[in-house]
Amino acid sequence: MDLIRICRTDELLPGEMLRFEAPDQPILVCNVDGEFFATQDTCSHGEWSLSEGDLEDGVVECALHWAKFCVRTGSVKALPARDPLRTYAVKLEGKDVLVDLDSAAVAR
Repeated sequence: MDLIRICRTDELLPGEMLRFEAPDQPILVCNVDGEFFATQDTCSHGEWSLSEGDLEDGVVECALHWAKFCVRTGSVKALPARDPLRTYAVKLEGKDVLVDLDSAAVAR
């Protein structure tokens, strides 16, 4: 496991998201009603940072072309995106939000 501390739980409130610069690529971490999820931060359609978009009901919308993705699974929810996002396992240790960079998976 390659766990990286992203933030504290009280630093990312429900409905908020943040971009974290991981060694290989930026990671998007989201708080959806107190649950934390992590995906690749780069939109699979337009090479744009998803952290600049909007998060609502567990769906992130890209600010460039309005593609939408489920942050729980990485699945595409709205065109023009066709490819899902990579997702990462999130672990909470006390108040720390950790992401396992070795756990990358892609929804089918």
